[in-house]
Amino acid sequence: MTTEEGWTFVRCDNVRAFREWLSEDESGFPPSDGEEPSLGSHLLIELYGCEPRLLEQESSVGEAMREAAVKSEATVVATSFHEFQPYGVSGAVIIQESHYTIHTWPEHGYAAVDLFYCGGTVRVHRAVEVLQERFQPVRVKFLVVRRGLQSEVHR
Repeated sequence: MTTEEGWTFVRCDNVRAFREWLSEDESGFPPSDGEEPSLGSHLLIELYGCEPRLLEQESSVGEAMREAAVKSEATVVATSFHEFQPYGVSGAVIIQESHYTIHTWPEHGYAAVDLFYCGGTVRVHRAVEVLQERFQPVRVKFLVVRRGLQSEVHR
């Protein structure tokens, strides 16, 4: 974990490291271990080596993202997805607790996913499990940014 100009970053190069870092306690948030409280966490996920056909269609990408939100116990408010030609999908699931977004590059077998969540009810590890199952990446990288640090919000 590193802190840089008011930002707290946690970098994980694989799912096992991420699961070890991420708490599965009642809050669904990572353990604070004396860290400054924040309003939310922004999990950036890099999915490499995905099966290209799984990233091509708006319907399947949207379904996977909605499933990730539901399985993580987030409250879905709205969704919007767009399929680009010749390939690629971008979309968002707006949740009461913030948002989940995705951008896919099927031609590279790559997807960029952001899971921004606040409150104490989201089980983000479940969303990650759905994304792994649905997109079948060979390699996954994570970056967690704690957003709205208390010292900055109350300046």
